[in-house]
Amino acid sequence: MDVLLVTNAFLRGASFDHLLDQVLAAALRQGVRLIHKSNAELMQRMPDALPDRAIFWDKDVRLARLLEMRGVRLFNTAQAIADCDDKTLTYLKLSPKGIPMPDTVLAPMTFPAVGYTNLDFVDAAAARLGLPLVIKEGCGSFGEQVYLAHTLAEAKMIAAQKAGVPLLFQRFVAESAGRDVRVYVVGGKAVASILRLGPNGNFRSNVSGGGSATAHTLTQPEEALALSACTALGLDFGGVDLLQSNEGPLMCEVNSNAHFAALQKATGVNPADHILRMVREADV
Repeated sequence: MDVLLVTNAFLRGASFDHLLDQVLAAALRQGVRLIHKSNAELMQRMPDALPDRAIFWDKDVRLARLLEMRGVRLFNTAQAIADCDDKTLTYLKLSPKGIPMPDTVLAPMTFPAVGYTNLDFVDAAAARLGLPLVIKEGCGSFGEQVYLAHTLAEAKMIAAQKAGVPLLFQRFVAESAGRDVRVYVVGGKAVASILRLGPNGNFRSNVSGGGSATAHTLTQPEEALALSACTALGLDFGGVDLLQSNEGPLMCEVNSNAHFAALQKATGVNPADHILRMVREADV
C-alpha cells in the first residue's frame, strides 16, 4: 500500500527528526510504502497521480485542502488541523459540546496597523477570570506564545503587544500550575499518556521547555475527556493536554500533529505504530 506522508519543508530539529524516523520505521513494520513529500515540494509540483490516503503531519491547511480536492483522504483532515492549530477556534468548536475547559474569554479582533485603541476588554476579562490569568495566542507550539499575566497592567501590556493576533484569556488553574497530562489518542483510543512537569518556577509543562515526563495511568474521567475532545474535533490522531483541577480534568489544548519522543521514552509506546495501522486498515 502506498501512503503519502506530508511534512513541513522548513522545520528542523531533534524532535522532528525523531518523529520522521519513527513514522518511517513503523511504515516498514506495517508493510506500507510511504511517499514522503514536503509541503514546498507539493506546492511547487503536485503529482498527477496521488495515493488515496495521506498522513498530513503539517499545519499547511491550504495544501491539505488542495489534496482533499484531489480526493486524497487525509489523516488528519484539513478542517481538524485548522480547528486545532488556532486555540480560539478550538474553543469555539468544543464549547458547544460541553467539553470542560478553564473559563475562557476571547479577545476582540483588531487590525495590526490599528492596534487596540482602548483596552477595556482586558479589564472585563480580568474581572471575570481573576488574576493572575493566562493569555494565549491562537497559534503556537511547544508551550510558546502562552503567557501568565500577574497584574492588570501586565495583561494590558501583553494584549497591546499582540494586537492583530487572535488571543484568548483563560482562568489560571493554580493547582495544576507546571503540571499537565498528555494523552495520545489514535483511532478513538487512548494509546498512552504521560504526566508532564515543567521546570521549577514555570507554569507551563512542556518537556521541550526543560520539563520532565513520567508514565501516567489515566483516570476514567481523563480518558473520557480526551476521547470526547478528539471526537468533537474530528481527529484521527492527536495529543490532548489536560489540567488536573480541583473540579476534575479540564481540556487545555489539542494538538493535531503532536510529537511523541518524551511520551515514547516514558511509556515505551510508539504512537507511530498505531497511526500506521489505522491508516493501513482505514476504508477510504
